[in-house]
Amino acid sequence: MPVGRPNPWGMSTSLPTETQSQQDRRRLRGAFNASLGFVLLLAASFAAQHAYDWTFLSVTPGTAAGLLGLLGAPLLHGSVEHLLANSMALLMLGTLALTAFPKATVRALPLLWLGSGLGAWLLGQPGSHHLGASGLTHGLMFLVFVLGLLRRDRAAIAAGMLVFAFYGGMLMTILPREAGVSWESHLGGALAGVLAAFLFRRSDPMPPRTKYSWEIEEELAREQAARERDTYEPGAPRDVPVLWQRDARETGERGTVLPFRRPGGDATPER
Repeated sequence: MPVGRPNPWGMSTSLPTETQSQQDRRRLRGAFNASLGFVLLLAASFAAQHAYDWTFLSVTPGTAAGLLGLLGAPLLHGSVEHLLANSMALLMLGTLALTAFPKATVRALPLLWLGSGLGAWLLGQPGSHHLGASGLTHGLMFLVFVLGLLRRDRAAIAAGMLVFAFYGGMLMTILPREAGVSWESHLGGALAGVLAAFLFRRSDPMPPRTKYSWEIEEELAREQAARERDTYEPGAPRDVPVLWQRDARETGERGTVLPFRRPGGDATPER
């Protein structure tokens, strides 16, 4: 069990339990409210589509006028089913991303918005119209998933596992599979999400790592073993002990030559 009470994302804290719990709830509530507000904006835009011609706000590939869709296309949807599918994904992915990586998500949103439209504008068939927020959903999914791989802290890994468990199928929808589905905007949003993850991976501070009780016990055991070793075993000597030292007056002398007489011969100096 971890020492202390971790927050819902596994991050340790030195704050009191009630204070941290209140901060966690406030952060989650703010992320949900922001995501819900954008979903309501999409619903209002869909209701207003019946009152005016909205085709000029869609992405028309390869045309100068179609570049306006880079700003307006995510607000438009072709049907109620289209709107509901994107709204549910945005509500979950937006809440998760803003809770786990609030600063990185806010900084990445413009890149995801433009990237999804740019993918449709560059890769789409001439004369087609691309609209919808599905490019944003793919961008958020890839943003959270890649941030989990890059940061590798517990909160990031948990968020990455959640988005992959619920929306891992988006890996397949960035390729052409179904007629009438803008895989081009999906691919553009996904690439923008990956790029944003690399650019903004350090925007949010890394949470301090929680130490578990068994880790603390191991550290205490190692410290105790080190103290016992120092007590019962002498430390390694810094210098090799010298039993005999030369007289300082003899320093620099190479020694004395003594003569030894060979049998039957003259004395020959021997060293």
